[in-house]
Amino acid sequence: KSHEELLIPPTPCHAKTNVMFLKTHKTASSTVLNIMFRFAERYNLTVALPADQLFHLGYPRTFVAQFVEGFETIGQNYNIMCNHLRFNPLEVKRVMAANTFYFSILRNPIPLLESSYIYYKNNVPAFRSSKNVNEFLASPTKYYHPADYRENIYARNIMWFDFGYNNNAEDDTKYTQAVLEEIEQNFHLILIADYFDESMILLKHALCWDLDDVIYFKLNSRSQDTVQTLTPESEEQIKAWCSLDWKLYLHFNQSFWRRIEETIGLEVLEKEVDHLRTRQKELMETCLSEQEAVRKDHIRNKALLPYQSGAADILGYNLKQDLDNRTLRTCQQMVMPELQYTSYLYAVQHPHKKRKDVGLPLLWTSLQEK
Repeated sequence: KSHEELLIPPTPCHAKTNVMFLKTHKTASSTVLNIMFRFAERYNLTVALPADQLFHLGYPRTFVAQFVEGFETIGQNYNIMCNHLRFNPLEVKRVMAANTFYFSILRNPIPLLESSYIYYKNNVPAFRSSKNVNEFLASPTKYYHPADYRENIYARNIMWFDFGYNNNAEDDTKYTQAVLEEIEQNFHLILIADYFDESMILLKHALCWDLDDVIYFKLNSRSQDTVQTLTPESEEQIKAWCSLDWKLYLHFNQSFWRRIEETIGLEVLEKEVDHLRTRQKELMETCLSEQEAVRKDHIRNKALLPYQSGAADILGYNLKQDLDNRTLRTCQQMVMPELQYTSYLYAVQHPHKKRKDVGLPLLWTSLQEK
Protein backbone atom coordinates (compact mmCIF):
# COMPACT_ATOMS: atom_id res chain seq x y z
CA LYS A 1 0.00 0.00 0.00
CA SER A 2 1.25 3.51 -0.79
CA HIS A 3 1.67 6.21 1.88
CA GLU A 4 -1.37 8.10 0.73
CA GLU A 5 -3.65 5.17 1.38
CA LEU A 6 -2.42 4.79 4.94
CA LEU A 7 -3.08 8.44 5.73
CA ILE A 8 -6.82 8.24 5.08
CA PRO A 9 -8.38 8.61 8.53
CA PRO A 10 -10.76 5.83 9.54
CA THR A 11 -14.37 6.80 8.96
CA PRO A 12 -16.01 7.45 12.31
CA CYS A 13 -19.11 5.30 12.52
CA HIS A 14 -22.58 6.54 13.37
CA ALA A 15 -24.47 5.19 16.34
CA LYS A 16 -27.11 2.75 15.11
CA THR A 17 -30.52 3.90 16.32
CA ASN A 18 -32.77 1.22 14.79
CA VAL A 19 -32.26 -1.76 17.04
CA MET A 20 -34.30 -4.84 17.89
CA PHE A 21 -33.29 -6.83 20.98
CA LEU A 22 -34.93 -10.22 21.44
CA LYS A 23 -35.29 -10.34 25.20
CA THR A 24 -34.85 -13.93 26.36
CA HIS A 25 -35.79 -15.23 29.83
CA LYS A 26 -33.35 -15.49 32.77
CA THR A 27 -30.38 -14.41 30.65
CA ALA A 28 -29.46 -11.00 32.15
CA SER A 29 -31.83 -9.55 29.55
CA SER A 30 -33.46 -7.11 32.00
CA THR A 31 -30.10 -5.42 32.33
CA VAL A 32 -29.87 -5.16 28.53
CA LEU A 33 -33.43 -3.80 28.37
CA ASN A 34 -32.42 -1.01 30.76
CA ILE A 35 -29.48 -0.17 28.47
CA MET A 36 -31.85 -0.01 25.49
CA PHE A 37 -34.39 2.19 27.30
CA ARG A 38 -31.70 4.63 28.44
CA PHE A 39 -30.35 4.83 24.90
CA ALA A 40 -33.85 5.51 23.58
CA GLU A 41 -34.22 8.38 26.05
CA ARG A 42 -30.80 9.80 25.26
CA TYR A 43 -31.56 10.05 21.54
CA ASN A 44 -35.28 10.67 21.90
CA LEU A 45 -36.15 7.46 20.04
CA THR A 46 -39.51 5.77 19.63
CA VAL A 47 -39.84 2.45 21.43
CA ALA A 48 -42.22 -0.28 20.26
CA LEU A 49 -43.99 -0.75 23.59
CA PRO A 50 -46.63 -3.32 24.57
CA ALA A 51 -50.23 -2.23 23.96
CA ASP A 52 -52.61 -1.29 26.77
CA GLN A 53 -51.84 -2.72 30.22
CA LEU A 54 -49.38 -5.39 29.06
CA PHE A 55 -45.69 -5.31 29.97
CA HIS A 56 -44.59 -7.73 27.26
CA LEU A 57 -45.30 -7.89 23.54
CA GLY A 58 -47.94 -10.63 23.69
CA TYR A 59 -45.62 -13.24 25.22
CA PRO A 60 -45.89 -16.26 25.27
CA ARG A 61 -48.06 -15.94 22.16
CA THR A 62 -46.14 -15.68 18.90
CA PHE A 63 -45.55 -12.01 18.18
CA VAL A 64 -47.83 -10.05 15.83
CA ALA A 65 -47.50 -6.35 15.01
CA GLN A 66 -50.82 -5.55 16.72
CA PHE A 67 -49.19 -6.24 20.10
CA VAL A 68 -47.33 -2.93 19.73
CA GLU A 69 -49.07 0.19 21.05
CA GLY A 70 -49.94 2.58 18.22
CA PHE A 71 -48.85 0.27 15.40
CA GLU A 72 -51.99 1.09 13.40
CA THR A 73 -51.07 4.80 13.35
CA ILE A 74 -47.30 4.83 13.78
CA GLY A 75 -46.60 2.01 11.32
CA GLN A 76 -42.96 1.20 10.62
CA ASN A 77 -41.58 4.20 12.48
CA TYR A 78 -40.22 2.59 15.64
CA ASN A 79 -36.53 2.73 16.47
CA ILE A 80 -36.20 0.36 19.40
CA MET A 81 -37.95 -2.88 20.28
CA CYS A 82 -36.83 -4.80 23.36
CA ASN A 83 -39.69 -6.00 25.59
CA HIS A 84 -40.31 -9.75 25.91
CA LEU A 85 -41.80 -11.34 22.82
CA ARG A 86 -41.78 -14.70 21.09
CA PHE A 87 -39.83 -14.06 17.93
CA ASN A 88 -41.65 -13.99 14.62
CA PRO A 89 -39.43 -12.33 12.00
CA LEU A 90 -42.11 -11.44 9.46
CA GLU A 91 -44.28 -9.62 11.99
CA VAL A 92 -41.31 -7.89 13.66
CA LYS A 93 -40.27 -6.65 10.19
CA ARG A 94 -43.69 -5.00 9.81
CA VAL A 95 -42.84 -2.87 12.85
CA MET A 96 -39.12 -2.24 12.48
CA ALA A 97 -37.26 -0.38 9.71
CA ALA A 98 -35.44 -2.33 7.00
CA ASN A 99 -32.00 -1.31 8.31
CA THR A 100 -32.69 -2.49 11.87
CA PHE A 101 -29.90 -4.20 13.79
CA TYR A 102 -31.10 -7.44 15.43
CA PHE A 103 -29.44 -8.96 18.46
CA SER A 104 -30.19 -11.27 21.36
CA ILE A 105 -28.52 -12.93 24.34
CA LEU A 106 -28.10 -16.55 25.42
CA ARG A 107 -27.00 -18.11 28.69
CA ASN A 108 -25.53 -21.46 29.65
CA PRO A 109 -28.61 -23.72 30.07
CA ILE A 110 -27.26 -25.18 33.33
CA PRO A 111 -27.42 -22.03 35.51
CA LEU A 112 -30.36 -20.90 33.36
CA LEU A 113 -32.57 -23.82 34.34
CA GLU A 114 -31.80 -23.43 38.04
CA SER A 115 -32.68 -19.73 37.76
CA SER A 116 -35.94 -20.51 35.95
CA TYR A 117 -36.80 -23.07 38.59
CA ILE A 118 -36.58 -20.54 41.43
CA TYR A 119 -38.14 -17.67 39.51
CA TYR A 120 -41.07 -19.60 38.04
CA LYS A 121 -41.51 -22.07 40.90
CA ASN A 122 -45.16 -21.07 41.48
CA ASN A 123 -46.21 -20.69 37.83
CA VAL A 124 -44.85 -23.81 36.22
CA PRO A 125 -46.64 -27.13 36.97
CA ALA A 126 -43.46 -29.16 36.42
CA PHE A 127 -41.61 -27.03 39.00
CA ARG A 128 -44.52 -26.68 41.41
CA SER A 129 -45.01 -30.41 41.83
CA SER A 130 -41.33 -31.18 42.53
CA LYS A 131 -39.56 -30.47 45.85
CA ASN A 132 -36.44 -28.84 44.44
CA VAL A 133 -34.50 -28.48 41.23
CA ASN A 134 -32.48 -31.68 41.68
CA GLU A 135 -35.60 -33.74 42.33
CA PHE A 136 -37.17 -32.31 39.17
CA LEU A 137 -34.08 -33.10 37.11
CA ALA A 138 -33.74 -36.64 38.45
CA SER A 139 -36.83 -37.52 36.39
CA PRO A 140 -38.21 -34.51 34.50
CA THR A 141 -40.84 -36.51 32.63
CA LYS A 142 -42.42 -37.47 35.95
CA TYR A 143 -43.29 -33.79 36.52
CA TYR A 144 -43.39 -32.41 32.98
CA HIS A 145 -46.61 -33.36 31.21
CA PRO A 146 -46.98 -32.49 27.53
CA ALA A 147 -50.59 -31.44 28.14
CA ASP A 148 -49.36 -28.47 30.24
CA TYR A 149 -46.85 -27.41 27.61
CA ARG A 150 -48.08 -23.79 27.63
CA GLU A 151 -47.47 -23.37 31.37
CA ASN A 152 -44.31 -25.45 31.23
CA ILE A 153 -42.31 -23.51 28.65
CA TYR A 154 -39.85 -22.30 31.30
CA ALA A 155 -39.05 -25.89 32.27
CA ARG A 156 -37.52 -26.97 28.97
CA ASN A 157 -35.56 -25.28 26.16
CA ILE A 158 -36.90 -21.83 27.02
CA MET A 159 -34.42 -20.03 24.74
CA TRP A 160 -35.43 -22.21 21.78
CA PHE A 161 -39.03 -21.25 22.54
CA ASP A 162 -38.27 -17.51 22.80
CA PHE A 163 -36.65 -17.62 19.36
CA GLY A 164 -39.98 -18.89 18.04
CA TYR A 165 -39.31 -22.62 17.80
CA ASN A 166 -40.93 -25.70 19.32
CA ASN A 167 -39.22 -26.32 22.65
CA ASN A 168 -40.47 -29.93 22.70
CA ALA A 169 -39.14 -30.75 19.24
CA GLU A 170 -37.15 -33.91 18.62
CA ASP A 171 -33.41 -33.15 18.78
CA ASP A 172 -32.65 -34.14 15.22
CA THR A 173 -29.34 -33.00 13.68
CA LYS A 174 -30.83 -31.82 10.41
CA TYR A 175 -33.56 -29.87 12.21
CA THR A 176 -31.28 -28.19 14.77
CA GLN A 177 -28.77 -27.30 12.05
CA ALA A 178 -31.53 -25.61 10.03
CA VAL A 179 -32.72 -23.64 13.07
CA LEU A 180 -29.20 -22.45 13.93
CA GLU A 181 -28.75 -21.27 10.35
CA GLU A 182 -32.06 -19.47 10.41
CA ILE A 183 -31.15 -17.66 13.65
CA GLU A 184 -27.85 -16.63 12.05
CA GLN A 185 -29.82 -15.21 9.12
CA ASN A 186 -32.21 -13.28 11.37
CA PHE A 187 -29.75 -11.86 13.91
CA HIS A 188 -26.66 -9.75 13.42
CA LEU A 189 -25.27 -10.58 16.84
CA ILE A 190 -25.88 -13.06 19.66
CA LEU A 191 -24.39 -12.13 23.04
CA ILE A 192 -23.50 -14.51 25.87
CA ALA A 193 -24.73 -13.66 29.37
CA ASP A 194 -21.98 -15.71 31.02
CA TYR A 195 -19.52 -13.16 29.56
CA PHE A 196 -21.67 -10.13 30.10
CA ASP A 197 -19.01 -7.42 30.17
CA GLU A 198 -17.36 -8.84 27.06
CA SER A 199 -20.81 -8.89 25.47
CA MET A 200 -21.35 -5.22 26.24
CA ILE A 201 -18.05 -4.29 24.60
CA LEU A 202 -18.92 -6.33 21.52
CA LEU A 203 -22.34 -4.67 21.42
CA LYS A 204 -20.81 -1.22 21.78
CA HIS A 205 -18.57 -1.88 18.78
CA ALA A 206 -21.31 -3.45 16.68
CA LEU A 207 -23.70 -0.54 17.30
CA CYS A 208 -21.03 2.15 17.37
CA TRP A 209 -22.23 3.35 20.79
CA ASP A 210 -20.29 5.07 23.59
CA LEU A 211 -18.98 3.30 26.65
CA ASP A 212 -21.56 5.13 28.78
CA ASP A 213 -24.34 3.69 26.61
CA VAL A 214 -23.44 0.17 27.74
CA ILE A 215 -22.60 0.88 31.38
CA TYR A 216 -25.07 -0.93 33.61
CA PHE A 217 -25.97 -1.93 37.13
CA LYS A 218 -26.99 -5.56 37.32
CA LEU A 219 -30.81 -5.64 37.39
CA ASN A 220 -33.32 -8.32 38.35
CA SER A 221 -30.75 -10.51 40.09
CA ARG A 222 -31.64 -12.45 43.22
CA SER A 223 -30.10 -12.98 46.63
CA GLN A 224 -27.55 -15.79 46.91
CA ASP A 225 -29.55 -17.69 49.49
CA THR A 226 -32.27 -18.51 46.97
CA VAL A 227 -29.77 -20.22 44.66
CA GLN A 228 -30.00 -24.03 44.76
CA THR A 229 -26.86 -26.07 44.17
CA LEU A 230 -27.14 -28.46 41.25
CA THR A 231 -25.63 -31.92 41.65
CA PRO A 232 -23.20 -33.05 38.92
CA GLU A 233 -25.91 -35.53 37.82
CA SER A 234 -28.40 -32.68 37.47
CA GLU A 235 -25.97 -30.67 35.37
CA GLU A 236 -25.51 -33.56 32.97
CA GLN A 237 -29.26 -34.11 32.91
CA ILE A 238 -29.88 -30.49 31.85
CA LYS A 239 -27.70 -31.00 28.76
CA ALA A 240 -29.93 -33.91 27.77
CA TRP A 241 -33.28 -32.51 28.93
CA CYS A 242 -32.62 -29.11 27.31
CA SER A 243 -30.51 -30.44 24.46
CA LEU A 244 -31.92 -27.93 21.97
CA ASP A 245 -30.87 -25.02 24.18
CA TRP A 246 -27.55 -26.72 24.84
CA LYS A 247 -26.83 -26.92 21.10
CA LEU A 248 -27.97 -23.33 20.65
CA TYR A 249 -25.66 -22.16 23.41
CA LEU A 250 -22.59 -24.10 22.28
CA HIS A 251 -22.99 -22.88 18.71
CA PHE A 252 -23.34 -19.21 19.56
CA ASN A 253 -20.77 -19.25 22.34
CA GLN A 254 -18.30 -20.34 19.66
CA SER A 255 -19.37 -17.70 17.17
CA PHE A 256 -19.28 -15.07 19.94
CA TRP A 257 -15.59 -15.61 20.61
CA ARG A 258 -14.84 -15.93 16.92
CA ARG A 259 -16.55 -12.58 16.37
CA ILE A 260 -14.48 -10.97 19.11
CA GLU A 261 -11.24 -12.24 17.63
CA GLU A 262 -12.20 -11.08 14.14
CA THR A 263 -13.45 -7.61 15.11
CA ILE A 264 -11.78 -6.34 18.29
CA GLY A 265 -9.17 -8.88 19.32
CA LEU A 266 -8.70 -10.18 22.84
CA GLU A 267 -6.19 -7.50 23.87
CA VAL A 268 -8.44 -4.55 23.09
CA LEU A 269 -11.36 -6.47 24.57
CA GLU A 270 -9.57 -6.86 27.89
CA LYS A 271 -8.64 -3.16 27.99
CA GLU A 272 -12.20 -2.09 27.25
CA VAL A 273 -13.70 -4.50 29.77
CA ASP A 274 -11.40 -2.96 32.41
CA HIS A 275 -12.58 0.47 31.32
CA LEU A 276 -16.20 -0.58 31.60
CA ARG A 277 -15.71 -1.99 35.10
CA THR A 278 -13.85 1.10 36.29
CA ARG A 279 -16.57 3.39 34.96
CA GLN A 280 -19.25 1.16 36.46
CA LYS A 281 -17.56 1.34 39.86
CA GLU A 282 -17.36 5.13 39.62
CA LEU A 283 -21.06 5.33 38.84
CA MET A 284 -21.96 2.97 41.66
CA GLU A 285 -19.97 5.14 44.06
CA THR A 286 -21.75 8.21 42.74
CA CYS A 287 -25.26 6.77 42.81
CA LEU A 288 -25.65 4.11 45.43
CA SER A 289 -25.76 4.35 49.18
CA GLU A 290 -24.71 0.69 49.68
CA GLN A 291 -22.42 0.08 46.67
CA GLU A 292 -24.37 -3.11 45.98
CA ALA A 293 -27.82 -4.52 45.36
CA VAL A 294 -30.01 -4.98 48.44
CA ARG A 295 -32.90 -7.29 49.32
CA LYS A 296 -36.47 -6.22 48.65
CA ASP A 297 -37.26 -5.30 52.28
CA HIS A 298 -34.21 -2.98 52.36
CA ILE A 299 -35.26 -0.90 49.36
CA ARG A 300 -36.22 2.50 50.77
CA ASN A 301 -37.94 4.02 47.75
CA LYS A 302 -40.82 1.69 46.92
CA ALA A 303 -41.04 3.22 43.44
CA LEU A 304 -37.76 1.40 42.70
CA LEU A 305 -38.89 -2.02 43.95
CA PRO A 306 -38.37 -4.69 41.30
CA TYR A 307 -41.11 -7.18 40.49
CA GLN A 308 -40.87 -10.20 42.83
CA SER A 309 -41.43 -13.68 41.48
CA GLY A 310 -41.57 -17.26 42.69
CA ALA A 311 -39.17 -18.19 45.48
CA ALA A 312 -36.61 -15.59 44.41
CA ASP A 313 -35.76 -12.50 46.41
CA ILE A 314 -35.18 -10.01 43.62
CA LEU A 315 -32.62 -7.39 44.57
CA GLY A 316 -32.78 -3.66 43.96
CA TYR A 317 -30.89 -0.51 44.83
CA ASN A 318 -30.94 2.47 47.17
CA LEU A 319 -29.78 5.79 45.76
CA LYS A 320 -27.83 8.35 47.74
CA GLN A 321 -29.96 11.04 49.34
CA ASP A 322 -28.27 14.29 48.30
CA LEU A 323 -27.73 13.98 44.55
CA ASP A 324 -28.14 17.02 42.30
CA ASN A 325 -31.02 16.82 39.82
CA ARG A 326 -29.04 15.74 36.80
CA THR A 327 -27.08 13.06 38.63
CA LEU A 328 -30.23 11.85 40.36
CA ARG A 329 -31.92 11.47 37.00
CA THR A 330 -29.03 9.42 35.59
CA CYS A 331 -28.87 7.25 38.70
CA GLN A 332 -32.63 6.67 38.68
CA GLN A 333 -32.43 5.54 35.07
CA MET A 334 -29.62 3.12 35.94
CA VAL A 335 -31.62 1.37 38.66
CA MET A 336 -35.16 1.62 37.34
CA PRO A 337 -36.74 -1.84 37.13
CA GLU A 338 -38.22 -3.08 33.89
CA LEU A 339 -41.92 -2.66 34.69
CA GLN A 340 -41.52 0.87 36.02
CA TYR A 341 -39.35 1.91 33.05
CA THR A 342 -41.80 0.39 30.55
CA SER A 343 -44.69 2.16 32.24
CA TYR A 344 -42.82 5.47 32.30
CA LEU A 345 -41.82 5.39 28.62
CA TYR A 346 -45.36 4.39 27.73
CA ALA A 347 -46.71 7.47 29.53
CA VAL A 348 -44.22 9.67 27.66
CA GLN A 349 -45.00 8.20 24.24
CA HIS A 350 -48.73 7.71 24.70
CA PRO A 351 -49.80 10.53 27.04
CA HIS A 352 -53.49 10.14 26.19
CA LYS A 353 -53.67 6.45 27.03
CA LYS A 354 -54.33 5.03 30.48
CA ARG A 355 -51.01 4.60 32.24
CA LYS A 356 -49.70 1.06 32.78
CA ASP A 357 -50.27 0.19 36.42
CA VAL A 358 -47.22 -1.20 38.21
CA GLY A 359 -49.00 -1.25 41.56
CA LEU A 360 -46.24 0.89 43.08
CA PRO A 361 -45.80 4.61 43.73
CA LEU A 362 -44.62 6.55 40.67
CA LEU A 363 -41.04 7.75 40.55
CA TRP A 364 -41.83 10.58 38.14
CA THR A 365 -45.46 11.50 38.61
CA SER A 366 -45.44 14.18 35.95
CA LEU A 367 -43.34 14.06 32.83
CA GLN A 368 -42.13 17.58 33.62
CA GLU A 369 -39.86 16.15 36.29
CA LYS A 370 -37.36 14.94 33.71
